[in-house]
Amino acid sequence: MPRTKIPTIEMKKAYIFPGQGAQFVGMGKDLYDQSELAKDLFEQANAILGFRITDEMFNGTDEGLKQTNITQPAIFLHSVIAAKVLGNDFQPDMVAGHSLGEFSALVANNTLTFEAALKLVHQRALAMQEACTLKPSTMAAVLGLEDSKVEEICASITSGIVVPANYNCPGQLVISGDIEAINEACEKLKAAGAKRALVLPVGGAFHSPLMKPAEEKLAVAIEQTLFSHPICAVYQNVTASAVSDPMEIKSNLLKQLTAPVKWTQCVQAMVTDGATNFIELGPGKVLQGLVKKIAPNAELNA
Repeated sequence: MPRTKIPTIEMKKAYIFPGQGAQFVGMGKDLYDQSELAKDLFEQANAILGFRITDEMFNGTDEGLKQTNITQPAIFLHSVIAAKVLGNDFQPDMVAGHSLGEFSALVANNTLTFEAALKLVHQRALAMQEACTLKPSTMAAVLGLEDSKVEEICASITSGIVVPANYNCPGQLVISGDIEAINEACEKLKAAGAKRALVLPVGGAFHSPLMKPAEEKLAVAIEQTLFSHPICAVYQNVTASAVSDPMEIKSNLLKQLTAPVKWTQCVQAMVTDGATNFIELGPGKVLQGLVKKIAPNAELNA
């Protein structure tokens, strides 16, 4: 009697990269000390940026690291170099990054070179910081409400701009906009049953229309940057779907500044496409916590 062939299940690895907020003093120092490749890349970064960002990363202060022009390249460097030192062990089936982390993901899958991406990240940070000074704005974390209810309340606010900015995991959404509008939305969200609606200590309304000036500045730099065909798909924040076309990746990367980060939907799409193992590279384990809530059956590795 012929044996029944049991189908094999392909185990796919999804590498994920964190965004702003994951930084800590001392980040990346172990890589610098233990790997010549890492040391070389960090020193290249110091030369490209025109200042020793490694001093801020390894021996700086919490306050210094919170400065957007330091935070963004620091997290990018830690994440990308962590992937580089894996060498041949780094074999991604798919990649994704949360907000800033998408730049790290695009180096990891060979869409962008290390140098080109670092320059873009630095320009992005400066453009975002400048946009923050143009108009007072902020963000707030909303816990314990359905996404659709948060969207509905945001749409009802007429005192200013307020929009969903980060779909982090079920029951956790960040909103972004004008200070007055955010405060009004928080009151309405709490009245609607939110466990928390807490204004965050950030300097601006990231991933909202208020970042349009930053988008316009970054557009020039992105347009002049070469985007190559990747070795695997990136699940982009704007579309929450697998993208491999360099021109489409470029377009989505620019839109990301004013559009929401669809992290919940990205993880769900990766699971649908076969991701069984999520590996976070970079400072902290924030994304692992979010993946656990989005896809409880997924395997997690740091």
